[in-house]
Amino acid sequence: MRIISFCADSIVDAAKKGFFDWVTKQDADIICIQNLGIAEYKLRDDVYFPRDYNPYFFDAADGKHNGVAIYCRQLPKAIMTGLGFLDFDMDGLYIQADFDNISIGSLLAPTADEGDNAGLIRKNQFFEQYLNHLTKVRNKRRDFIICGNWNIAHRAIDIQDVRGNHGKPGSLAEEQQWLDRLFREQHYADAFRLVNNDADEFSWWPDGERGSNGWRVDMQVTSEHMTPRVEYGAIYKVQEFGKHAPLIMDYDFELPESPF
Repeated sequence: MRIISFCADSIVDAAKKGFFDWVTKQDADIICIQNLGIAEYKLRDDVYFPRDYNPYFFDAADGKHNGVAIYCRQLPKAIMTGLGFLDFDMDGLYIQADFDNISIGSLLAPTADEGDNAGLIRKNQFFEQYLNHLTKVRNKRRDFIICGNWNIAHRAIDIQDVRGNHGKPGSLAEEQQWLDRLFREQHYADAFRLVNNDADEFSWWPDGERGSNGWRVDMQVTSEHMTPRVEYGAIYKVQEFGKHAPLIMDYDFELPESPF
């Protein structure tokens, strides 16, 4: 099973730069996209609806910001939108495709700018609720892969300019400790780091210039029983579709064929 995840920061701009031309040639079973920046009903061009995929969208209430999508080659048994978080679900941050024994989510975590205390409090509130949610779903008899922009760089190896970004949201100790709790206590895993520990692997360049101020905030996080199935991971940097780069992960797992 191949899953590609990508934070578009405008699906329209990414499409103009050739994202769909590229991604539809990658033999992916699932494509997860975050930060669409537009409501589904405004996507008129066929490029957004590749014929080999079943696309599902979850827009923010204002239809202008955020928004997530998941494209499935096989028909899922169910689609879940939102996480049941009263203060966040209208922001269009999460969509999940459920298959027989596995659920795959497309996540756009809240962000906070430097000096934005209210935004940081809100971001921390989301992650505390999300940790509780992921703790609960561990008891279900299914595996999970949560793909997307987590807006946290887990370790120093995941930030190109550690000193220059010290104390900035996304690199704060309490944010990194949240991921530590998820990985160490709840036994989820950063799939990419299971197969690649190189220090120069970044997926986001907030300044828009590759080669400087890179961050690795885009992850595919797997539940415990999927960790031995991770086979391959790569961040695609040959073409630029935006400030983020797509993350490609391969798993030793086959989705069941749709009965329809």
